[in-house]
Amino acid sequence: MDALSEILRSARLSGGVFLRGQFSEPWRLSSALEAGDCSRHLGPADHLVLYHCVTEGALTVEIDGEAPQVFRPGQVAILPRNDPHRLSGSDGAEAVSALDVARIPKPGDLMEIIYGGGGAATQIVCGFLGGPSLSDDPLLSSLPKLLTFDCAKARSGALVRASLEFAADEVSVGRPGAEAMLARLSELLFIEAVRSYVEALPDTAGGWLAALKDKALSRALAALHANPERQWTVDRLGREAGMSRSALADKFARLIGCAPAAYLTQHRMRLAARELLVTQAPLVSIAEAVGYGSEAAFSRAFKRTFGVSPSAWRRDQGQHSEAQS
Repeated sequence: MDALSEILRSARLSGGVFLRGQFSEPWRLSSALEAGDCSRHLGPADHLVLYHCVTEGALTVEIDGEAPQVFRPGQVAILPRNDPHRLSGSDGAEAVSALDVARIPKPGDLMEIIYGGGGAATQIVCGFLGGPSLSDDPLLSSLPKLLTFDCAKARSGALVRASLEFAADEVSVGRPGAEAMLARLSELLFIEAVRSYVEALPDTAGGWLAALKDKALSRALAALHANPERQWTVDRLGREAGMSRSALADKFARLIGCAPAAYLTQHRMRLAARELLVTQAPLVSIAEAVGYGSEAAFSRAFKRTFGVSPSAWRRDQGQHSEAQS
């Protein structure tokens, strides 16, 4: 099993392209897109992953507390946690809100920005992924604030870049099925970017992402994410990973920072919260799906994690969603 694919599958990220920008020097925009701004595409969501793919010119991405980074054609800037950021060319200019200058052309619904002072041109395609109950997702929490994907260096890069540009054109003219295609392309882009980042980590790296590079832990994580409902023991998980019980427990603690049982509980609770938010499935069905033999056992575990019962959490989240809409 591929651990990264299983982890992303269980996270249920979805999305698409939301904006095509044509800029001319001097220009600077502040980006403050929220999950609610993309609710038509994502449904209930508490988290966004943004990306900006450069197709012409130069793009500078600035995040508070981080050194600015410049992106060239074929390079993609990815913000796994949607940190507030600014986009600009090479010349200085006062920042304006991207949403204030965006427009939605007809007949499609792809936002477009044509903005700047008439100098050297920069063109970008921007998109997003997102989903519910992702605010504490271990993968997104472990990635840097700004992730770079270079289409010229990645095996699938040329396909990703051409596909994004093509899909943006399809949406802008309202072709049927274009948004579904964009969702898949956004997922492909993110998977390739994360895979490239993990592969480039030094062998001495620690932490959750380093576990994806470790063959044994990668097999263990893939098994937990693929089958969270199983009654996993450290012995059984060790056999899946091809290592002893004690060696697995030690490596889990060193790289991931908790015991396998604690990690599985956290994962089950994220899955349960997502099901409570996006479905009306009865509690007993959700309990069985995430590995609990009874609704009572599931409710106790959920309350230890979230501080309230599953039914109260579902009710509170539903009221919050209604207030935002």
